Amino acid sequence: QVQTAESGGGLVQAGGSLNLSCTETRRNFGSAAMGWFRQPPGKGREYVAAMRWRDGGTDYADSVKGRFTISRDNAKRTAVLQMDSLKPEDTAIYYCATGSSIPTLIAGRGSWGQGTQVTVSS
Repeated sequence: QVQTAESGGGLVQAGGSLNLSCTETRRNFGSAAMGWFRQPPGKGREYVAAMRWRDGGTDYADSVKGRFTISRDNAKRTAVLQMDSLKPEDTAIYYCATGSSIPTLIAGRGSWGQGTQVTVSS
């Protein structure tokens, strides 16, 4: 089973930026895609963004398009989620996930990380 290590997150003012990193730390069967979900306070988990290792293809939720960018370092098996123009409604626990494809991740059938807190103050 793929395991991941997440870093980044923290507290930022509205309009600011933060980066989240996710690295695969152990691979048995590997993954073809990596992405992020988030869980706002009192709400369910929602999809944020994902990318494909093979060609760097990306996908974003409408709520973050134009503000968040996901990139990859294949050699380090690390993906970075750059979050710009942050809003208070982006406040959530952000979870890294790996899976066999972007559609698999979007369907919630990936392997999850421990999560990291992102708080955006108004």
